[in-house]
Amino acid sequence: MLDQALTALAAAGGTAVVQAAGTDMWTGLRQAVARWFGRGDEQRERAELERLDQAARELEPADEAGAERARVRQEAAWQTRIEALLESLDVAERSRAAEELSVLLAQHTPNRGVSAGDGGQAVAGDVRIEADHGSAAAWNMGNVTLGNPPQPGSHQG
Repeated sequence: MLDQALTALAAAGGTAVVQAAGTDMWTGLRQAVARWFGRGDEQRERAELERLDQAARELEPADEAGAERARVRQEAAWQTRIEALLESLDVAERSRAAEELSVLLAQHTPNRGVSAGDGGQAVAGDVRIEADHGSAAAWNMGNVTLGNPPQPGSHQG
């Protein structure tokens, strides 16, 4: 089982694959991810390129609901594949592979300047929350207070 940092790294890898598909970043990320999975084996690298191409095709559904399901499915699939590879390596190889993946992601994904602490949610872009047909939706925002601020007094200028 991987520690929390490696699981987060694998999740970031899955997200990067999905976000890059169909964009200008795809070619570079696709090659880098295939090379990372190939670990020097050209045949395996070619197989990974085919998997990546298949993933990109699956991320092209016509309707929005289908697109979202495909994104979720592909992110999970690539995270699982990355985790499986990391778990298959001995400690030294795992550490080296994790560092390589971190560098790869830093080089091939845009820095959106978004971060969150433990238990936090960070979003770069829009958040859309819906509830319909009697369902409920919630977003925990911690200690958020909504309302009008007090009017300045005469001593506040």
